[in-house]
Amino acid sequence: MQIQTGDLTDPEVIAFLAAHVAQLRSMGPPESTHALDLAGLRAPGVRFYTAYDGGELVGCAALKDLDGTHVELKSMRTAPHRTREGIAERLLTHVLEAARAGGHTRASLETGSYAFFHPAHALYRRHGFEECAPFGSYRADPLSVFMTLKL
Repeated sequence: MQIQTGDLTDPEVIAFLAAHVAQLRSMGPPESTHALDLAGLRAPGVRFYTAYDGGELVGCAALKDLDGTHVELKSMRTAPHRTREGIAERLLTHVLEAARAGGHTRASLETGSYAFFHPAHALYRRHGFEECAPFGSYRADPLSVFMTLKL
């Protein structure tokens, strides 16, 4: 598998992200859905990564700089037909290494609280993330889980 800086002009990547945002928005009310759309991923301070296996786009992840030392993990997605193959694990390891290399000392994330997200919660816990209070501009929401990791 190859993980690289993602091309946000590539039609395949755009379609992959559109499916991600549509899926997440179908699961909860708009005020509880915090997925970055294409414009959000193109914003300054956001680094976007893609994972390819044999030329197939199989995953993505992004880091959003919050304050120079704190980054937020965004847009973690594995192609639905490729889940449970370790793709998310490799992407997470890659972006956390990128955050450390960039001088960040904390990584945080917001994800859903429903059963669909339980495998993601387990992945984040295996990497040392712990539940925390809302951070940045987030507010407490029973449909969200907030997690953080000291890098």
